[in-house]
Amino acid sequence: MLHAMEATRPNEGDGYIFRRCGGKPLLSMAMLMLLRRMKRDDLTVHGFRSAFRDWCEEATSTPHAVAEAALAPPIGDKVEAAYRRGDLFQKRVKLMAEWAAFCAKAPAEIVAPMLSRLAAASG
Repeated sequence: MLHAMEATRPNEGDGYIFRRCGGKPLLSMAMLMLLRRMKRDDLTVHGFRSAFRDWCEEATSTPHAVAEAALAPPIGDKVEAAYRRGDLFQKRVKLMAEWAAFCAKAPAEIVAPMLSRLAAASG
């Protein structure tokens, strides 16, 4: 699906994949509003970002720059922004496919290996 969406990106792309009607990027509050409509006050947008970032570090060999680009934070350093020419799109597509596969796993498939690692580390 992400490959199909690549064709909709502007040539000078802004780096966003998911968009509202009319082609504008999602609003910064879109995820928070979704969680509120779902009545999931126990979840935070930051929690999703943090879980993704932890997974990138612990379960993949994703380079730091690709993981950060996938989260799309603004580039705070003007020098870095001036030299960053690419958007790492193809690498982000691959990473998002891996993340989707991970998220689609049954909870037991995810939790059991984590518990085994914890037991081995403490034992």
